[in-house]
Amino acid sequence: MNIECYPISTMPGTTALFRDYVDAASSAHAAALRRWYPTDPFSMGWAKVSPQLSEAHRGKLADALLRQADGFGAGGEVLANIERLRNGAAAVVSGQQVGLFGGPLLTLLKAATAVRKAKDATAVSGREHVPVFWLATEDHDLEEVDQVALLSKTAVEKLTLGLKAEKPVPVGGLKVDGGSEEGRLRLEAALDQASELLGWAPVSELLRECYAPDATLAGAFGRLLTKLFAAQGLVVMDASSPAFHALGTNTLRVAIEKAEELEVSLLARAKELEAAGYHAQVLVSPGHSLLFLMDEETGARLALKRTPEGGWKAGSRAYATDELLAMLETAPERLSPNALLRAVFQDTILPTAAYIGGPAEIAYFAQSAVVYETILGRVTPVLPRLSATLIEPAIAKAMELHEVGLMQVFEAKTIDALALRQGARAMPIEGKRKIAAVGKAMDAELEALTEYMTAMSADLGHAAGVSASKMLYQMNRLRRMAAEFEVQKETSLKKHATAIMLSVLPDGHLQERLLGGVWFVARYGEGLIDLLVEHAGQECPGHRVISL
Repeated sequence: MNIECYPISTMPGTTALFRDYVDAASSAHAAALRRWYPTDPFSMGWAKVSPQLSEAHRGKLADALLRQADGFGAGGEVLANIERLRNGAAAVVSGQQVGLFGGPLLTLLKAATAVRKAKDATAVSGREHVPVFWLATEDHDLEEVDQVALLSKTAVEKLTLGLKAEKPVPVGGLKVDGGSEEGRLRLEAALDQASELLGWAPVSELLRECYAPDATLAGAFGRLLTKLFAAQGLVVMDASSPAFHALGTNTLRVAIEKAEELEVSLLARAKELEAAGYHAQVLVSPGHSLLFLMDEETGARLALKRTPEGGWKAGSRAYATDELLAMLETAPERLSPNALLRAVFQDTILPTAAYIGGPAEIAYFAQSAVVYETILGRVTPVLPRLSATLIEPAIAKAMELHEVGLMQVFEAKTIDALALRQGARAMPIEGKRKIAAVGKAMDAELEALTEYMTAMSADLGHAAGVSASKMLYQMNRLRRMAAEFEVQKETSLKKHATAIMLSVLPDGHLQERLLGGVWFVARYGEGLIDLLVEHAGQECPGHRVISL
């Protein structure tokens, strides 16, 4: 099996903050980065120091996890890991929104990294570490989760259930059939389309089992992930229930009582980030709060804001601080953390030794570190998830045939551009030589002519430069036309370019961010999970290309 490792900076869309985070030693802001991220992301020092929870807290946590595990159809390895948490184990945590049919490949990459890091941490520290996957079920961005991308031979196919919500309600509780006969028909159609695109592989039946009528998005996603990582004992949890919220009450309380102090700290951190040339992942404005409130009547998830008078407001209703604190005692599930508080809330409930995140989540941590310090008095180490492009055998063969590597695909960006590159390569040697000779001669002569005319007059030099640019444009046009002729003559060039681009950079996105993980499970079965876990170690601090 061929494995390549590329610097993370070569990946399209990489932010400066994430790039420097994974390579802080070469950054001009190394001191600031180590203040925002106190743990080296590629060391194992974090495994030797992890928080302790009371026996009573662990017991309630384990009991709540067992109830959910039963609903997710968990087996012996998961149940054993829950008991390890009860008895003092630490957790290596990752999480993701509950995307349709398991969401993009990065879901599997996150889970695999949590499994691998938990295993490594156990070996290094001698203390049990358990992988936990936190379902982001309280988010209300329905459009983002109601979709998955799979491939046909010629296009990226986007599947959706067409779910609707009149209010911004938490997505996890929505039924996959929309609660209607029409919705059941859409669900069945989506499952049929997925099965066809997946070649009726065994995972198609697993999708039907998990995404059965009346299942919720959280229940279906949780069951699917639990089944895929059954052998690895991945503990999947949906923390939206009253039992879990009760365990995180202290963090929610501090977020209310110290709202102004937290706002000041977050505004100061945003200025630090911007002064260093980075971005603040979450916009913090005056009156900002770290909480959402679940409306008792509509179930809508409403931003909870502070008023100038010292009160609170969610939607059209006002609340006093005492009302919110009383709500924590009677119905803690009505208060929900925002993106900057979520990880702190999570690490109040779980004995988290480290969190596994993608670029966006790691950017959140640069801001939420101040929230951690205020509420927990520590900052949880955040580690980058496995970043990878999986190359199937047929794609690897086509790339080798046309001498195309990952960087050439990224540079091309589109199917047509990649096909033209292959067309230029496929031209007869004689044609290549003639075009190269003419191009080289033209460049030299035009440069000499422009210099000569510039010496005569600046205006003449400018005119010569404009004319030279036009001639070079026409020369490049001839090159493109010759390449296009080869593409038209040899239809396999366009066919191969299409296959390569759809697999490696579908619709201009990194494969891991767009293509559904089930696409690869369909082709490589349960062995895919073991493969991802195997390669989720420390060896490559950047982006991996794994030829399957």
